[in-house]
Amino acid sequence: MTALAALTNHQIRLKARPNGLPTRDGWDFTTEPVAEPADGGVLVKTLAISLDPAMRGWMNEGKSYIAPVAIGEVMRAGGIGMVIASKNPGFTVGDVVSCTPGVQEYCLIAVDQIKRNGLFRIDPRLGTPNQWLNVLGMPGMTGYFGLMDVGQPKPGETVVVSGAAGAVGQTVGQLAKIKGCRVVGIAGGPAKCEWVVKELGFDACVDYKAGNVKADLKDACPKGVDIYFDNVGGEILDTVLTRITRGARIIICGAISQYNNTTPVKGPANYLSLLVNRARMEGIVVFDYTERFPVAVAELAGHLQSGRMKSKEDVVVGMATFPETLLKLFNGENFGKLVLQFA
Repeated sequence: MTALAALTNHQIRLKARPNGLPTRDGWDFTTEPVAEPADGGVLVKTLAISLDPAMRGWMNEGKSYIAPVAIGEVMRAGGIGMVIASKNPGFTVGDVVSCTPGVQEYCLIAVDQIKRNGLFRIDPRLGTPNQWLNVLGMPGMTGYFGLMDVGQPKPGETVVVSGAAGAVGQTVGQLAKIKGCRVVGIAGGPAKCEWVVKELGFDACVDYKAGNVKADLKDACPKGVDIYFDNVGGEILDTVLTRITRGARIIICGAISQYNNTTPVKGPANYLSLLVNRARMEGIVVFDYTERFPVAVAELAGHLQSGRMKSKEDVVVGMATFPETLLKLFNGENFGKLVLQFA
C-alpha cells in the first residue's frame, strides 16, 4: 500500500459557473494524495474520458435530469480506467472498466457508490477502449434507445440526424441504415459531409455551414422527414419541422446550438407543424435505459465486428488540455467522438 501512498491525484474542479462558453479560469487544478480503497471499494486509474455536450449543462445551476456539478467538485465525466487496487470480490487488479471517474487521474469508488458510478468491467473482445466511449458507450446507448424506442423506425422511412459526424449522430445514422431507412445527415463542412456519406453510408448530407439548409434539406428529403434525431436545436430544428410528414417522430437528444447562450433558450417557432402533422416530439435521457444497456451493446458490437458499423473517435492526449479540448464540441472542431486520453 505504500506504492499507492506515493501517488498524486491531479484533478480539475469546477471553480465558477460559466456565463456563455466555459473558459480556463473557470477551473481549479488541484492535487491530493491517492488513498487505498475501503472494504468493498475499488481504486481506478483513468485511461481516457468522454467529452460530451451534456457536460455544459451539468455546469449550470438548476433542476435537470441529473444534479449539477457543485462548485469545488471534480468535474463529472464518463470514462475508461484500469483497476489498480480492489477490496471488492467483483473486481480484480488489471480489470479494464467503464465508470464515471470525472476529470482526475485516479478515482476511488466506495462500495455504496459502485452502481451509481456505473462501474462495470468492459469486454475488450467487443471493442477498443475508445469504442467503449463511443458506439458501445453512452453516445451509442443514447443513439440506440433514442432511435429504436422513441423513433421506432420502419423500413423505407426517411430519417434525418443533425450532428451527423458526432458521437451520437454517427451511431443513429448507421443504425437507421441497418434498419432499412433512408438516412440524411446534417453536419458542418464538406469534409464531414463527405465522410458521413462515403464512409458511414448515409444517403445524403446537408452542410449547414453552406447556409442553404432549407433548400438542401428539401432536395435531400423529397418525400419529407419521418424521423428527426435532433442534437442541435435552434434554427435547424425549426427548418426540419417544416419538412415533417404525418405521424413524424422528433427525438430531442440535445441542443448544442443553445448551450452557451447568454440569453434564454429559444423554443421552436414552427411547433404548430406537430399539430398539423399529428407528430410527436419526445426527449431522450440515456440514464433511463441503464438496465437494457447489455442488449444494445450486444447488437452494436455485432454490427462493429461484422463491419456494418464504423466508429470514429477524435482523440486528444493530456488531461491538462481539458478546458480547451472541451470547447472543440461547441465550435464544431471535433470530427467523431471526442475523447481525452490521459498520458
